[in-house]
Amino acid sequence: MTDGTHTSAQRPHRHHWRRDVVELAALFCAVAVADAIANLVVHGPRGPILLVASAIALLVTAAFHTWWARRHSHAPPPSTPPPGGPATSAATTPGAATTPGAADAAGATTLWRMRTTVRDQPGSLAVLCTALARNSVDILTLQTHPLPEGGTVDEFLLRAPQHLPSGDLTRAVSRAGGHSTWIERADAHDLVDTPTRLLGLATRTALDAAELPLALRQLLGRCTIHSIPATTLSGRPNAGADAPVEGVLEATVMRLRDPSGGAITVERPYLPFTPTEFARARALVELDARLGPRVPRSQDVLTLPEGNEITVRRADGSDLPAARAMHDRCSERTLGLRYHGPVADADRYLGHLLSPRFGRTLAATTASGRLVALGHLLWDGDETEIALLIEDDWQRRGIGSELLRRLVAMAVEAGCDSVYAVTRAANTGMVAAMRGLGLPLDYQIEEGTLVITARLDATPVGARLPYELPLGLPHEHQAPRRPH
Repeated sequence: MTDGTHTSAQRPHRHHWRRDVVELAALFCAVAVADAIANLVVHGPRGPILLVASAIALLVTAAFHTWWARRHSHAPPPSTPPPGGPATSAATTPGAATTPGAADAAGATTLWRMRTTVRDQPGSLAVLCTALARNSVDILTLQTHPLPEGGTVDEFLLRAPQHLPSGDLTRAVSRAGGHSTWIERADAHDLVDTPTRLLGLATRTALDAAELPLALRQLLGRCTIHSIPATTLSGRPNAGADAPVEGVLEATVMRLRDPSGGAITVERPYLPFTPTEFARARALVELDARLGPRVPRSQDVLTLPEGNEITVRRADGSDLPAARAMHDRCSERTLGLRYHGPVADADRYLGHLLSPRFGRTLAATTASGRLVALGHLLWDGDETEIALLIEDDWQRRGIGSELLRRLVAMAVEAGCDSVYAVTRAANTGMVAAMRGLGLPLDYQIEEGTLVITARLDATPVGARLPYELPLGLPHEHQAPRRPH
């Protein structure tokens, strides 16, 4: 051992001896003071009074000490650090969790939906969350999608400072180990948690078979959905309509068996589907298959200007005989304006048009039950077509305008940004009905065919139909296509 070690080992003994001397001196002083006080109390002229006063003073002191301790025992820590001390907070400490409203106090914020792929190893998600916290980004929700080949896809709903560009956010995630990152703006609808959203989609699918394509679109984000019938209009088997029961997942494309026959294909070129998304989509399709054909049976009775009453209701495949009978009563000109092709093929379209898988159809019937008009809202991939067919004797009575208003209201409730109608310039009735909506219209003429597009995100149209339920967020607007 060194000399320093011996010195430090001997110091406790000297401290122990000095402490004993001090304690003994204090004891003698206490005895002397106690003896003086006893003599004063016993032999003094006011000894009892002094003793009572001392007791009262002790009681008051004890009460004050108890009150002071209770008042300050649960006091919060000071909000400002002591002079010269380090300042720490959730906003400045890397990796610290922040509350959803913390960013709002600092200024305007923006909601983002972000998806990125990280390595499947401990600590990967923590590094990513730390990188977001350093940029004052709140994580509002998080979903994890495991991948079969390893790694996970993490989907975030973020609240970031408004001045933070999406490019800086993506670069921060990339430096933290994320790759294949995708980001887009979000809104308040995305704050609904995933189980609640899935239950809502299942409820709408259970009420109406026409909701399945729309529910898949909301579940999977911006994507293109096509329903491929089992056979063509000529009765031949349709290519690509033989999806297996369990479905097929191929990166950015999934194919599901349509319960009504044929297949449903979902494409999302910008982002591969995960096995979790595929399982959720397949569960919705299985629910639709178990429930079978179904259409809401609500109806409205309207009085036309001349006094006749008509009933407006949803139509389905059971209306096929009545629709063919209406075709027989329509002139070739009326059928030609509607179908833009050989009139002899008009009956072939009805099975497709009346199927809830391809859209929604409204029927107008007279008091005797005679079908006199059909209005179609058709899901054309990621676009929406609108079309009308009015029997000749019932044209120019306001039926077309009423059906069109209701179809557009359905499109608004379904979250569509726009609808388009394909007609001819000679169809003045359809042109007038579209103009009567009071919406911004775009006109395109292609080889004598007039395509009128109405933008629905400008002004709400009509009242909410009693049997309709909101679908949620609108999808991305794209230019209309001509129907097949």
